[in-house]
Amino acid sequence: MKRARARTYPRATYLIKELERAVRARIDTIVQPLGLTAIQYTALSVLARHPGMSSADLARRSFVSPQAANELVSALRDRGLIRRRVDRDGGRALGIFLTQRGERSLSACDELVDSLEADLFRGIARRDEAQFRATLRTCRHAIREEKGAPLTGRRA
Repeated sequence: MKRARARTYPRATYLIKELERAVRARIDTIVQPLGLTAIQYTALSVLARHPGMSSADLARRSFVSPQAANELVSALRDRGLIRRRVDRDGGRALGIFLTQRGERSLSACDELVDSLEADLFRGIARRDEAQFRATLRTCRHAIREEKGAPLTGRRA
């Protein structure tokens, strides 16, 4: 019989959620003067790494529902930060791409988020920061692959 681990408080899952909420609130605050939200910044970041993706893929990678992604795409398109065009592979899905204005907005946000991450890791040795990132990736992989299937189907 497998022996249970002693429970440690606060739970790691609670700490992770607390950190996520704090980071999201800070990102909302620092990108707000640029007219963006944390979710919009996330979407722009995802599109920079994966140009041409569909709204459904953007929803999965931006941690929002498909309905919220449609609203997100409309808002970003109306502001001239993204454009949609037919997929070159002959499919009917409209791919989403950053415009030059979107790339400039993302660059400005990235500078602010770089400062946030510098604050987050202030006082932590680079090797410890690298280990923390590696540990987070390992945990993300483990939870996605638990029992052979991702919990939500979301891949970032």
